[in-house]
Parts: sequence; C-alpha cells; structure tokens
Amino acid sequence: MSQQETDGRIGVDDEGFVVDTEDCEAREAAYRERGTSRPITVVGNPVLHKECKDVTEFDDELAKLIDDMFASQKTAEGVGLAANQIGVDLKVFVYDCPDDDGKRHTGVVCNPVLEELAPEARVLDDSNEGCLSVPTAYASLARPDYAVVRGQDAKGNPIRVRGTGYFARCLQHETDHLYGYLYIDRLSKRDRKDALRQMEEGTPRYETVPNA
Repeated sequence: MSQQETDGRIGVDDEGFVVDTEDCEAREAAYRERGTSRPITVVGNPVLHKECKDVTEFDDELAKLIDDMFASQKTAEGVGLAANQIGVDLKVFVYDCPDDDGKRHTGVVCNPVLEELAPEARVLDDSNEGCLSVPTAYASLARPDYAVVRGQDAKGNPIRVRGTGYFARCLQHETDHLYGYLYIDRLSKRDRKDALRQMEEGTPRYETVPNA
C-alpha cells in the first residue's frame, strides 16, 4: 500500500476533526512494515530539551521518517512517539493509542499546537504517566482529560485531532516533547528525582541511545 493510499483513508467528521479510529490496524501495519526501527533517545540527550524545528517539506523524506517512527514505536511498545525521541529535530509525532473507552486512535500530526481549553472544559486527571525517553519510570501527573491539537498531516493538509482520557494525555505528552518538555519537567522536584531513580534502577525493554 502506498503512502498516498494510506493517507487517503483518513477522513474528517462533521465537526472538522480527523477520523483516526477507522482501519487502525491496517494503517499502522502499512507504516510500520515500510519503516525501520530506531533506538530511543533518553532524558539528557540535547535533542529532547529544546523546541524542534517546524516541518516545512512534506516529501518522501518525511514519509520515510513517519514509517520509521511507527516501526520504532511498535518495537518499544509505546502508544505515541515524537521525532526527537529517535533523534530527529522536527515537529512531528505519531500515535497508536486507545482512549478510556478502549477505542483505538492511529495517526500523524506535524507542527502540533495544543488548543487552550475553556475553564469549564478543564477536568484534571491525575493518572500515572510514563515515557519511552524515561524508561521504566512512572509518576502521577495531573492533565486535562480532554485535549485538542491542531497541525498538519503527512501531506501538509491542516488537521485537528481531539482525544479524551488516556488518548488526551498522549496528545498533550507528545506535543510537549516537540517543544522541549518531558513529562518529568512538569513534576515537583521530589517526584522528578524519584522518576529518575526509577529509570536508573530499571532496564528498558528496547534499545536506547547512550548519552555522551
């Protein structure tokens, strides 16, 4: 299946949000099978701690990066992956993530911007959060249980993606990555130290890039 055919499966609902819940298994497999898994960068690597560059070229090179990101995400058993997590300084993330109702969402967002929620729409969820770039560590982090991200798809078309529950957390987490923030940067000093201790004591299940 070609990249164009894969992208063509994504539609838009009546409210202008991308329909990312259809043909998830086939779309994810198509990306992944074309891609090559890469090792994951971890906290301390400079590419994770700065804002990434905007995507300006929606070309075959970007398509190949997206394929590799889906392959890398699958290898690491993640539900979302930002480009800088495989060492690439570009604002793009992929996801293959369920929401709290068990509905699977699969897609790509380039140049994401998290939309500000109205105060009445902000209901905080303080569930545990983890990160492939902070392997084996988890911490409770309060985030809104609803999120809307606007950006572009792999062809440069404008899109909006919305999520609830766990998927909302994923959208916020991955957008944070592309602006230089890890989830541990939003923790108290004590909780951040504890997460780094968990990481130091654990052994990741996937290949990582050693920090210089």
